[in-house]
Amino acid sequence: MTGKNPVQLCIIAAMDIHGLIGQNNQLPWHLPEDLRHFKALTMGCPMIMGHRTFQSLPGLLPGRPHLVLSRHQLILQAPAYSHPNLEQALSHAAQFGDRAFVIGGAQIYALALSRADRLYLTRIEQAYCGDTWFPKWPEEDFACIESMSSNSTTGIHFRFETWQRLKHDF
Repeated sequence: MTGKNPVQLCIIAAMDIHGLIGQNNQLPWHLPEDLRHFKALTMGCPMIMGHRTFQSLPGLLPGRPHLVLSRHQLILQAPAYSHPNLEQALSHAAQFGDRAFVIGGAQIYALALSRADRLYLTRIEQAYCGDTWFPKWPEEDFACIESMSSNSTTGIHFRFETWQRLKHDF
């Protein structure tokens, strides 16, 4: 936890070689290893997401509070909660522990990047068609502290990367 964040703010995303993260509010690929990685990292931690990302989930993901950012007040049942902005979601996230994950979409990633302490990126080493990209981020403000390449059972080559912020300039 650094700077003004009440919790360690982590971003988790999977993207193709061009930074593509979605097609019609869905992942354009099937990568079981990434789904397991996502579950292992986020289990027990609050997940911050946009309304469209929340709607794209197959249901509430067990063991993780869902903090949904929306300009409109949403009627949600626990463990899903509506928040009008990132600051309120981060304050609420602190009630659940010392780490929270931003899981999408692109607009929420863009809001969170300047405050993120750590990025967990899955780099899929192919190009896909889609309509949503991960925002540009200042790679020079982060250090890649872990990188592991692998091949999926579906034949996709990918890399898990962990990036740690070097410093915060609030």
